[in-house]
Amino acid sequence: MDTNKKYANWALIAIAMLLFGTAIATVQYKVPVVMGDIMMKMDMDAGSASWLMSIFTFVGIILALPTGALAKKFGPKTMLLAAAVVVAIGSLIGAFAGNGTILVVSRAIEGVAFIFVTICGPLAVQKYVAPDKIGSATGIWALWVCLGSVLGGVLTPTLYAATGFVGVWVIYAAVAVIFAIIVAVIVKFPGGEALDAPKTEASEEKVSYSELVKPNILLFFFAFLVFNLTLLAVLGFAPTFMQQQGVDPTLSGFVSTLPMLLAVISSPLFGSLSDKMGRCKPLYLLAMVVMGPCTLILLTQTGPLMWVGAIVMGLVGLGGPVMCLTSYINVLGRPELMSIGMGVLMLVQSLGQFLGTWLVPMLLGPEMSSWMFAGIVMCIIGLIGTGALALCKFK
Repeated sequence: MDTNKKYANWALIAIAMLLFGTAIATVQYKVPVVMGDIMMKMDMDAGSASWLMSIFTFVGIILALPTGALAKKFGPKTMLLAAAVVVAIGSLIGAFAGNGTILVVSRAIEGVAFIFVTICGPLAVQKYVAPDKIGSATGIWALWVCLGSVLGGVLTPTLYAATGFVGVWVIYAAVAVIFAIIVAVIVKFPGGEALDAPKTEASEEKVSYSELVKPNILLFFFAFLVFNLTLLAVLGFAPTFMQQQGVDPTLSGFVSTLPMLLAVISSPLFGSLSDKMGRCKPLYLLAMVVMGPCTLILLTQTGPLMWVGAIVMGLVGLGGPVMCLTSYINVLGRPELMSIGMGVLMLVQSLGQFLGTWLVPMLLGPEMSSWMFAGIVMCIIGLIGTGALALCKFK
């Protein structure tokens, strides 16, 4: 019997989820390009306005573990649809916020939806896509943040000029709800199942977070933490280095975000290759081994080498997240651990991103001038992370 008959079309599921995820990510990235107008409208200073974005990371750190537990109880699809409801509530509160404090609170609510999607998207792929197509589907799904950040930056200024503050908030929320309805219709097994049924105590196999504290799994976590640390070092500080060397600010911004744009190629490619090979570890190692050297290049070089670093990081390094998500279930060993395990993995991701933005300034010193030293340390950390991944056993 062909087990794939149990599953619906993987590409349709992946595209439906990508559209929904992109809509949620666009909600997150609608703020930066109109931050100045928001600050004037809400009478906010730079410090308070910065919370309009940083609150998302904060919410992610706080809610990663609880969200994993909720996903285990209610199922990933139910949680994705709940994210649409939450983002609609948060956006409506924000649309009619009378001051900056309420707007920040509304952004925190939107952040809840974002972490729901971050954790439950990969879980839904694992559940509803045939095992031999999980890599391909994850490769498509993994583009949601990249596309959302680009669309948020490109569309928001025009939409803001045409509809105003309220229009942007309401329209983006409405789009997210529409795509959630599409997810509700498409993301299911051929036999039906509109929603995940909550698990009963009788049918639910007991799992514990202690099962995740094993040497092999910790090696996997460390590698993913290092990946995010090096990526955020580039996204956060490469533009500053380039501008200090006389590179045009617009060009420096483009070069530093080029790896994320090239993920549109590497993410589906790595996912498809992993399905054809039936293995993830070689591809994940390939992605990890370039992250440290590329970070060194982008924090210390301009000219042709700068472009080489950005392109290699994008076409090779940014295949890493797809391989991480696709291989995670094999490292855990038990499918029942995936829900709480995904919460822990996203906590590791948030911690790595935080460390990337915290460690680099320390290495640069008060004058923000020790770029070679910072780059070498980042490269060494990247190679250590690669070594940890090489030691990790994929079942």
